[in-house]
Amino acid sequence: MGWLIIIVLIILLLISTGMLLVFHWDIKKMTNQLEAIIENFGTNELVRTNTHSKTLKRFITKINRLIHLFKEDQQHKEKREKELKQEITNISHDLRTPLTSIKGFSELLTDPSLSEKEKKESLSIIQKKIDNLTMMVDLFYELSQINSSDNQMIMEKQFLDQIVVEAMFMFYDDFEKSKLKIHVDESNIPPILADSKATNRIVMNIIQNALRYAKSYVTMKFIEQDEYVGLRITNDIDAFDQSELHRIFDRTYRLDTSRSDGQLGLGLHIVKQLIHKQGGKVASVVHNNEFSMDVFFRKWD
Repeated sequence: MGWLIIIVLIILLLISTGMLLVFHWDIKKMTNQLEAIIENFGTNELVRTNTHSKTLKRFITKINRLIHLFKEDQQHKEKREKELKQEITNISHDLRTPLTSIKGFSELLTDPSLSEKEKKESLSIIQKKIDNLTMMVDLFYELSQINSSDNQMIMEKQFLDQIVVEAMFMFYDDFEKSKLKIHVDESNIPPILADSKATNRIVMNIIQNALRYAKSYVTMKFIEQDEYVGLRITNDIDAFDQSELHRIFDRTYRLDTSRSDGQLGLGLHIVKQLIHKQGGKVASVVHNNEFSMDVFFRKWD
């Protein structure tokens, strides 16, 4: 009987030793896999095991989850760095263009042969370029403040149709110079729940966008949809790549990178940020060289 107990204990000891050896082998194998993943982090490799231990399997699952999250964070940082470089390039271009003009016309003013009329024209151009620079700085500041904790929305009763009409009057001279055909819908719509300053900026930005890219006409129409009240602005444009449509609200995207009129590519990005912060929504579509954008605000209850 005693020998039987000893034999059973020896068998159990051998089994336990074997299990420990297998466990040790699994740990060593997984450690080697982790070292390979660390050395070649750009790959999509994960830690793999054939163990039957539920605890060890759960541990490996957590490690792989951590690897996945770390790689996602790394990809996000790389994307953000790329976007930041593009933003710096855009900003440098936007600032260099008017500064070069200001420098050129300032030097021209030192020419003694310049007539008074020519001096006045040069000064007028310099003033416009300075105004553009001021606008750029204001846009950069505004963009930095959108998600600031100090910039709280004051949600109140607003009349979208009145805001649009007032904004259109502000751009009256611009529309006259552009010779665009303008049509504004005069249908009655209910008031909206929105921040006054943000809503004015949204309307002004989409009007400026239409002024910049419209070829011959701009139409504005009010829309009522369930719990939303919206504004649809439509204008004709040059040929447009449909695959680029989803990028028009990106901070670094520009419809036409060849333009050098001092206008920034931040307008629609700011529109999207401000409308979402108010609980609204924005969408755009291009069909047969016609661009249409809808911005929806929540109804006033």
